[in-house]
Amino acid sequence: MFYGLNKFIKNLLPKQLFYRALLIVATPIILLQITISVVFFDSLWIKTNKGMTRALVGEIKFFIDAYDNEKYSKDSLTKLFSKAHNLKVKYIPNKILPKDDQERWFSPMDRTLRRELKSHFKNYWFDTTSRQNSINLKIKYLNGYFNFIVPKDRVTNSSARIFALWITLPAFLLIIIALIFLKNQTRPIINLARASAKFGRGENVDEFRPSGALEIRQAGYEFDKMRKRIMRHLNQRSEMLSGISHDLRTPLTRMKLKLALIKDEETSKKLSEDIQEMEKMLNEYLQFASSTSSEKSEKFNLSHLILNIINKYENKNITSEITEEIFMDGRKNLITRCINNLIDNSIKYANKVNIQLSKSSNNNILIIDDNGPGIEQKEYENVFKPFYKIDKSRGDSKSSVGLGLSIASDIIRSHGGNIMLDKSPYKGLRVKIFFPF
Repeated sequence: MFYGLNKFIKNLLPKQLFYRALLIVATPIILLQITISVVFFDSLWIKTNKGMTRALVGEIKFFIDAYDNEKYSKDSLTKLFSKAHNLKVKYIPNKILPKDDQERWFSPMDRTLRRELKSHFKNYWFDTTSRQNSINLKIKYLNGYFNFIVPKDRVTNSSARIFALWITLPAFLLIIIALIFLKNQTRPIINLARASAKFGRGENVDEFRPSGALEIRQAGYEFDKMRKRIMRHLNQRSEMLSGISHDLRTPLTRMKLKLALIKDEETSKKLSEDIQEMEKMLNEYLQFASSTSSEKSEKFNLSHLILNIINKYENKNITSEITEEIFMDGRKNLITRCINNLIDNSIKYANKVNIQLSKSSNNNILIIDDNGPGIEQKEYENVFKPFYKIDKSRGDSKSSVGLGLSIASDIIRSHGGNIMLDKSPYKGLRVKIFFPF
């Protein structure tokens, strides 16, 4: 029960830090203003209005009692009462009180006036809405009634509006000031998140300058240190593989020259095949080392790029389903290399390849299906490891060193995307790639 309630409250709360901080600041202010308003309304405004209404009703009761006294002149008493109490009064004989009820149940002024009149008079009627600044009050007397036109300021305190103004404006002013300060405090966090996302996509991050509060600056400095360590590690890996591959080309060249001097053709052919395999391995090492290319990101048409790649193969067994033009931001040459690796891998083991490109709410989705032998589900994670080869399901282990899918995975993840393997509708392998917008 409590877990469900807690989850419900969490779903109601805003997700962004800015709005959560604003809620933390604004909620106490609003609650304080409401509390002060309720206390003022109950203890001051209602009680003051009640006293003013009671005094007015008492004056009207006194006037009617005096009107009954034969010692006083009716006209003189009426004029004196009207002048002294700043209201109009008139006796209307041979008339009955109106039947329609003009009282407002939600109005504190109407409730207070009704309560005080009820304690002194049996038959009365009043209307507080038809006149803007006065109350029309009628009280039964003999065969007619007294009609009183009473100013509203006799029964209500006008300071309530001033109080409401003074209590509302400072609250809005404080919230606006809080908005400005919170915006300045959350901006460094947003900049840090953008720099992290940019670095996660493999894009070049300009010199990052942490700002904001001490804790945010500390997080920014640590991110910058981590970024530099990762870049240094990647550069060292690329330089090491490039150096090894370059150094091995010299002895391979000498082996080729010596191979030409061997007269035994069978031995020469076997050694030539081994040298070619070694050269292919070196090329794959170099390709793997250059998968972290420093190429700048650009916006390009992914649909046209895939169609151009398919056309270059000139293979009728490769079909495509690309219904719309889809654009993405990234490094075009790396994306080209990635797709080429995946298509080469499919063609090598299958005779039917289908490529689909579509667009979802958050990603561009590329799907490559083939009818080859496929990969066992337990090997889905292993095949993305460098130099990992599957000998059982996909023979010809000498044809590669197990870097094709690893290079493709590196390129996709460097763009902030993801790659997944599954069973294709053609009983082969399905490669599903997600590229973020």
